[in-house]
Amino acid sequence: MTGGIGYYVIAGILALVSTLVSGKLRKKFDHYSKLRLQNGMSGEEIAKKMLADNGITDVKVISVAGQLTDHYNPRNKTVNLSEVVFNERNAAAAAVSAHEVGHAIQHATAYSWLKMRSNLVPVVNIASKMSQWVIFGGLALMATTSLGGTIALVGLALYGAGTLFSFITLPVEYDASNRALAWLENENIVTQEELAGSKDALKWAARTYVVAAIGSLATLLYFAVKVLGNRR
Repeated sequence: MTGGIGYYVIAGILALVSTLVSGKLRKKFDHYSKLRLQNGMSGEEIAKKMLADNGITDVKVISVAGQLTDHYNPRNKTVNLSEVVFNERNAAAAAVSAHEVGHAIQHATAYSWLKMRSNLVPVVNIASKMSQWVIFGGLALMATTSLGGTIALVGLALYGAGTLFSFITLPVEYDASNRALAWLENENIVTQEELAGSKDALKWAARTYVVAAIGSLATLLYFAVKVLGNRR
């Protein structure tokens, strides 16, 4: 397949780094899952209290299957917590539940970075499925037709939209964590030891997004060099 071995080298390195960071994240959450909250609150209870404290009454907190599957869904206004977060009463559960409510608060207050990310979702849904194949197809056609260059540029633009999305995601995630940690501390939901554990857990969660953004940018630059270089 046209595209060069360099792509597979980059993809392999990024996959390795992502696996290492994800593995570290899982270890951190396993560790802080053993740090029981002195107040005895579950992830569900923490999420509901944080919503109430912020005057949000139209968001539901529900349990979903899986591990690290926690997310906020703005379409149906639900804070979705994995079973181990929804039911458990530890520093990891507190961090995750509060973080997801942080996204609900962003939605309720029309946080600008979240609005930007939401606007890109339709484009990214298409780009994530097609961009690389369009780029590879364009590169392959460059040898026989000038149309190949145009096709490759279209693929490059699609991939660029995905890269932009990954970078816009960073302030969204960090802001949600900051909101969560501030509330946990200001409302005395956690002790200082539990707060430190929550901070560390969210720090490693954020790093998975940083790795994804850097990886997307590196791949975009690689594709740009290949496409623009072949158009000379």
